[in-house]
Amino acid sequence: MIDKVVATVEEAVADIRDGASLAVGGFGLCGIPVGLIDALFRQGTKDLETISNNCGVDDWGLGVLLSAGRIRRTVSSYVGENKEFARQFLAGELEVVLTPQGTLAEKLRAGGAGIPAFYTSAGVGTQVAQGGLPQKYDAGGNVEKASSPKEVRTFHGAEYVLEESLTPDFGLVHALKGDRHGNLVFHETAMNFNPLCAMAGKVTIAEVEELVEPGELDPEHIHTPGIFVQRVVHVPSDSPLGEKRIEKRTIAAGAGPTSAGSTRGEAS
Repeated sequence: MIDKVVATVEEAVADIRDGASLAVGGFGLCGIPVGLIDALFRQGTKDLETISNNCGVDDWGLGVLLSAGRIRRTVSSYVGENKEFARQFLAGELEVVLTPQGTLAEKLRAGGAGIPAFYTSAGVGTQVAQGGLPQKYDAGGNVEKASSPKEVRTFHGAEYVLEESLTPDFGLVHALKGDRHGNLVFHETAMNFNPLCAMAGKVTIAEVEELVEPGELDPEHIHTPGIFVQRVVHVPSDSPLGEKRIEKRTIAAGAGPTSAGSTRGEAS
């Protein structure tokens, strides 16, 4: 078997060039590949298309690349926590393809499974299916680009819309554990989108908190088999690149000095 471990995050992302498309795992700020994103930022890669549940927050995760103007287009399902995202979209600086969350997940899973398209009931009767959903504005606030209508068919008396799968150039994921062959184990909420992004990417790069030797992972507990992963890089949780944050911290009154709304803290 091939040893897929690379020494540094810089080496892991070195061939991600300007204009590449990336599926980026995680849910909110949980389970996002911070080390790989940071390496891309320092590398200066730009004109990126990102596919992710969200686009980070203003100063963390994909939000770092966004704030630097490195993201040209994003396919996302939830973008409500990033003010810079809203500013760029409304100012005509960013193309946004809003996608129902379950549909986004299935577009990635289907891409990884070699399925080119599928039918779903999500979005039927809305602009998701009918077209006209704004995707890019011009500098004057006018819609420059809108979504196109999608094929709708009836099965057993119900309507379904055709959605195409996603197969981006790269998948960037974060795992709790991984071995040298690329087998991965995710932790709790980090299971959201990380396995799907790992499947969908033509080249998948995994940062892992704990690197183990082949045979140490229980085969029955492996979430993503190594056949989907091309590179593994060790990013320990106690390293500078292993910092974890949460989007919002809410505590009971009188529980401590930290105010509600803090974005610092530990995440799964």
